[in-house]
Amino acid sequence: MDDPISTAEAEADAAARKGELGQARLLLQQAVEQTPQRHETWVKLAAMCRAAGELDAALAAISRALSIRPLDLSALLIKAMLLEKLGRGEAGEAYGHALAQRIDGAPEPPALHGLLRHAEEQYGLHQQRVLERCTRSVQGAGPFGEEELKRVTRFCSNIARITRPYVQEPTHYNYPCLPPVEFHAREHFPWLSALEAATPDILAEFHALIASEAASLVPYIQYPADVPLRQWQKLNQSKDWTAVHLLQNGERVEQNACHCPKTMALLENLPQPRVPGRSPNAMFSLLAPGARIPPHTGVANTRLVCHLPLIVPPGCAFRVGGETREWRVGEAWVFDDTIEHEAWNESGELRVVFIFDVWAWALSEAERQAVAAIMAGDGAEAAVGL
Repeated sequence: MDDPISTAEAEADAAARKGELGQARLLLQQAVEQTPQRHETWVKLAAMCRAAGELDAALAAISRALSIRPLDLSALLIKAMLLEKLGRGEAGEAYGHALAQRIDGAPEPPALHGLLRHAEEQYGLHQQRVLERCTRSVQGAGPFGEEELKRVTRFCSNIARITRPYVQEPTHYNYPCLPPVEFHAREHFPWLSALEAATPDILAEFHALIASEAASLVPYIQYPADVPLRQWQKLNQSKDWTAVHLLQNGERVEQNACHCPKTMALLENLPQPRVPGRSPNAMFSLLAPGARIPPHTGVANTRLVCHLPLIVPPGCAFRVGGETREWRVGEAWVFDDTIEHEAWNESGELRVVFIFDVWAWALSEAERQAVAAIMAGDGAEAAVGL
C-alpha cells in the first residue's frame, strides 16, 4: 500500500498547478526520498522529468513506480511511450505488456483512449516486425511439406504473439496425450473426398427434408432455465442456431433420417463413435442471419468433428484456436472441438453445414473400445455439443 502523501508532494502539487514545473520537480525529488514506496509520487516525478525534456530521468522514475505496482496500466503505457521517444527497440514489446493489462469488458478510461489507440498501432507494427524477422530466418530452411510449412508459419506467428497456443479443454472427457490440433490434416481421413463428392446429394436431401414440413427443427442449445450456463446463456433455447438431427446421442431420428437415405448410407461407412446414449451424432446445423456462436469447447477430445458446408452466404466464418477459415460449399474439414472455437454469420441469409462426429484418429482400436465402455457406464450428464 502506498505511503500517505508527504508535505513535499502536497507542495509540489501546488507548484504544478501554478505552472512552476521546475519547483514541482525539486519538491517531488524530496518527496520520493520521504515516501519511496508511494507509487503516485514516482509517477508525478516522471511527468515533471518528461516535461523538462529529461526522458532518461522520466524513464527511471516510472520504472520505480512500476517496481511498486508492476501491472499498473497507466504507468506501463508511460514507460512504453518514453522508450519509443528514446528510440529504444524494446518499446514495441513494452506496449504489448501494457495492453495485456486491459480487462475484457471493462470500460476504457477516457483519459487513456488516445494513448491506448497509439499503443495498439505501435504494438501491431512490432508484431509485424517480429513476424517478418522470423519468416526471413527460415527462408534458407526446408523444403517443407504442406503440414510442416503450416506448423513453421504458426510457430512464427506465435512468437510474434499474433496467434497464441491453444489447448484442449473438454468439458467432461479428457483423454491423455492426444494431439491438440485445431484443423487436422486430410491425410488422416481418406473418406473426405467421397464425402465432398456427395455434397449435391446431401444438399438435395436437406432441401427435400425441409420441404416435407416433417423436419424436426429444434434449438441446438436446450438447457433448463435453472441450469447455470457458462458458454450458452445467449443461445439457450434460441432459434438463431437450430439443428435438424439425423443421429442424436446414438439414436436415429427417424422423422428426419427417413428423408435422407443417401446421407444415412454414407454415414454408415464412416468411423463414428458408437457409445450408447452418447454417439454417433449427425445433423444439419442452421445459423440464422446475423447470428454468432460464442467461443466454446466440446465435451470429449476422444472424438473429432467434421463440417461439410452446404449453404454458405458471404460473411460466414469459423475460428478454431488461432486459425480462422471461411466455409466453402463442398469443402469439408475435421477439427478438434475441445479447442476453443466460434462461428458467425454476418450475412442476411441462412447458413447450413452438415456436421457429424468421428473417432479421434490417434486412438487405437483397443483405446476406442475402452473409451466407449467407460462413457457408456458413466452416469455424468454430458451434452454432446457438436
